[in-house]
Amino acid sequence: MSDLRILGIIPARYASSRLPGKPLVDIAGRSMVMRVWDQARQARSLSDVVVATDDQRILDHVHSLGGQAVMTSPDHPSGTDRCHEALMKMGADRFDAVVNIQGDEPFIVPDQIDELCTALIQAPGGIATLAQVVTDDRDLDDAGEVLITTTVDMDALYFSRAAIPFLRDSGEGPRHARFRFLKHVGLYGYRADVLARLVQLRPSALEVAESLEQLRWLEHGFKVRIGLTEHPSFCVDTPADLELARQRVAAL
Repeated sequence: MSDLRILGIIPARYASSRLPGKPLVDIAGRSMVMRVWDQARQARSLSDVVVATDDQRILDHVHSLGGQAVMTSPDHPSGTDRCHEALMKMGADRFDAVVNIQGDEPFIVPDQIDELCTALIQAPGGIATLAQVVTDDRDLDDAGEVLITTTVDMDALYFSRAAIPFLRDSGEGPRHARFRFLKHVGLYGYRADVLARLVQLRPSALEVAESLEQLRWLEHGFKVRIGLTEHPSFCVDTPADLELARQRVAAL
């Protein structure tokens, strides 16, 4: 899709408070991390894909199934830091950019990764992420959903767990019908040089207030380009989510 050499990185930590050993859980005969690997490998925009883990069991598992993985520090405060170390281990001179692919989305659509890469290629600030148009007002009142406001050029103005913007006119009908609210989809792309700068930043006041790392970047003056996607996300974060994932595969 472009001459940009993009490395897809799948961070996979063993520790999880709600679903321990999450990357290795079985979903109809294939582990979660390898299902993400399978999907990412189909993205046309990626030059290569690697799993970045902090656990020998995950490293050995991926290698045993023919996947590519690197060991990273267990002390990284975020997936962004883990991606930077993985890039260094894969060879920073080999890639122009990286995409951080969530390791707990076993059904991620390859086209969605390509959509992110397209946004990254067009991003003047060297950072891109995705959003969906809100179609249900319940998303506006769910602190687990992150809302985004943007410039006319689709660069982020702000990310928030609150419903932004606030609609002063109460109006009639659902709020999402009166304004095009955008909710965040947790995929990120970074130019390699920008990623190296991001990991040097200290946590910011807005980041701490909302517990959103993206706000650190905005507060330090970085631009984040927002691409739109219609592909739904399915994140496996709890035993109940895991059961739903198994049912979904069984129904295919």
